[in-house]
Amino acid sequence: MAREAGCIAGLGVALRVFTLLDDEVEVGALVSDGDTVEAGTVLASVTGPARSILAAERIALNLLGHLSGVATATRALVDRVEGTQATVLDTRKTTPLWRRLEKAAVAAGGGGNHRMGLYDAVLIKDNHIEAVGSPAEAVRRAREHVGDDMKVEVEIERVDELESVIEAGADVVMLDNMAPADMRRAVEMAGGRCLLEASGGITLESVRAVAETGVDFISVGSITHSAPSLDVALDFAGG
Repeated sequence: MAREAGCIAGLGVALRVFTLLDDEVEVGALVSDGDTVEAGTVLASVTGPARSILAAERIALNLLGHLSGVATATRALVDRVEGTQATVLDTRKTTPLWRRLEKAAVAAGGGGNHRMGLYDAVLIKDNHIEAVGSPAEAVRRAREHVGDDMKVEVEIERVDELESVIEAGADVVMLDNMAPADMRRAVEMAGGRCLLEASGGITLESVRAVAETGVDFISVGSITHSAPSLDVALDFAGG
C-alpha cells in the first residue's frame, strides 16, 4: 500500500523478492510502474506462508520505496517543465549496483536517461579539460579516439567557449551552472548545430525558468542521489 501520493516504480522488482525467497508465494500487481497514485492505494497483493512474506518484507519495501521516490521526484520536475521542449535527465550520480533500477525509475517518472556507463558515450568534465588545456582540445582528442559514431558531450562554464567546442565536433554541450540569460544566448548561438544541456543546482523552483531558455535537456542529480523514499507499507489483510 502507498501511504502517500506518488509515482510508482520498481513494483515488479519488489514483488520478485517474495517469489525468489519462496516459490509458494503468489504475487499480483494492481498498478503499473509510471502510475501516479494517491495515499491509501493498494499496489499489489502477496499471498503465501507468513514466514516467507515477513522475511522478504523489508527488502521489498526498501526497493519499492526508494525507486518510487526517484520516480516521484522525476515526475515533479517533468510536470513543471510541461509545454517546453526540455527533457529532464538523470546523471552519473547513481547508487552503486542500483544504476539500472534507478534509471528505470527515472524513465517511469517521465524523465530520460543519460549514458549508462563509460562505454556508450563520452562525457568531458572539468578535470578532463584541465588535463588537456581547453574544452575544444578535449573534444578534438575524444573525437579522434572514438570516431564519428559515438556521442561526445562536453561541459563548458562560459558562453564564449561554445563556438569552439561545436567546431571541434561536440554533439552535446553541457551548460554548467549558467544563469538563464546566458543559457538563452547559448541557444541562439548554437542555432541547432548541437544539443544543449543545462546542469548544476537545478531545483523544482528553478527548473521552469531553465526550460524556458530553449535548452534540450536538463540534468538533475538529486532525483537519484537525494530523492526521499516514498512511504509504502505491507499490511496483512484480515479474514
